[in-house]
Amino acid sequence: MFTAYVAVCVAAIVADASIAVADLLRARFVLANSAEVGVPASWLPWLAALKAAGAAGLLVGLLGAGALGTAAAAGLVLFFVGAVAAHVRARVFHNIAFPVGYLALNTAALVVGVAV
Repeated sequence: MFTAYVAVCVAAIVADASIAVADLLRARFVLANSAEVGVPASWLPWLAALKAAGAAGLLVGLLGAGALGTAAAAGLVLFFVGAVAAHVRARVFHNIAFPVGYLALNTAALVVGVAV
């Protein structure tokens, strides 16, 4: 079970940190998606900070502070529930697989983190 925990957490850390960097760099696809779902571009640095903090929390949890890792995973799950809700509210379904994928990955990190 510990191997699954490490694998899922590393994947979630890489994914969350990568999208946080894309937000900070204001990547074209991030700006387009944000505009499409009605999220102002001025929010991107704050959203990136939340994703980066979640990734850092997962890393610290992986390194031994299990409660912090669990809290980070729970926060990321809530964050991506909000992202999916923003897509549904705006009726933007052509790329909803991305926030759903992040939600699934962080949910898996939460579940295996609690199980370990």
